[in-house]
Amino acid sequence: MPTAETNQPTSLLPQWWGFVQPLLHVMTDGQTRPSREIQRLVSESMDLSEEARAEIMGSGVSRLTNRISWALSNCLAGGLVERVRRGHYQIADKGRAHLREHPEPFSSSREATQYFASYWENPSSGDTLRVVSPSGPEVISESTALEDTAVGASPVERIEAAVGVLDQDVATELLTRLRGADPAFFEEAVVKVLLAMGYGGAEQRGRRIGGTGDGGVDGVIDQDALGLDQIYVQAKRYAEGNTVGRETIQAFVGALQGRGTSRGVFITSSSFTRGAIDYAQMVPTRVILIDGARLAALMIKYRVGVQVQRTYHVVEIDEDFFE
Repeated sequence: MPTAETNQPTSLLPQWWGFVQPLLHVMTDGQTRPSREIQRLVSESMDLSEEARAEIMGSGVSRLTNRISWALSNCLAGGLVERVRRGHYQIADKGRAHLREHPEPFSSSREATQYFASYWENPSSGDTLRVVSPSGPEVISESTALEDTAVGASPVERIEAAVGVLDQDVATELLTRLRGADPAFFEEAVVKVLLAMGYGGAEQRGRRIGGTGDGGVDGVIDQDALGLDQIYVQAKRYAEGNTVGRETIQAFVGALQGRGTSRGVFITSSSFTRGAIDYAQMVPTRVILIDGARLAALMIKYRVGVQVQRTYHVVEIDEDFFE
């Protein structure tokens, strides 16, 4: 199946404030439960699709678990639940009263903010709110706090969103550099990306073979030491708007067949026409299409042509320390 550029999908899950009422509902029996059991019960009580439950944040953490955790954290700050002992909680009288007064989930981040703001650490400065987290309060602007992207998302999600914005700027610059580079440099670059992804094994068995008489192939990755299993690569350094069409993919498939292989990767710094994508999906030969946007994303993910500028550490309480 070809790879095509796709925007990061919007989450199918409610924001953290959408989990407050479900969380309180599962705790109405008054039992003391560990946080993991609360997360499980809340998840089971809600009509969520499997796709929504499977959402993973960029850090590798379950988005569902993260949002329920923030709902629990804010309920604790608001006195709706009580911490009985380390990592164990039960509903408070205020939580029962809240359910009676607010039987339906919050309908917006603004509504959630209006309810929880008085429980968050004192926003006495007049233009800031402090959002409670397991590691302490986080200061955000009031105008931002009233937006879904701020209050609706957890602080970790906001950090990831900000990193995503920075990554997009870098991706744009990467494509500008690649499109302005020598074709041979571009061919070398795409081979390095595939090697960084793990193709070619620990020995990094991959090389550029582009040039006169390349037979329509610019690179090859040996999947085994003897080169019995190979992946061929075609790289097209095209300007933005100069799309790769069906005929070009057909020629690449022919080159693969001429070399007796059934797998190939076609990478371009531009994009593919609908006809090219449909053709790659239709032919028996397995051809993966990687457009410019996807290429830039892979270079960032696998640290090819980029370097880490700064690292931030998100900490939490070490419960073992206090045992």
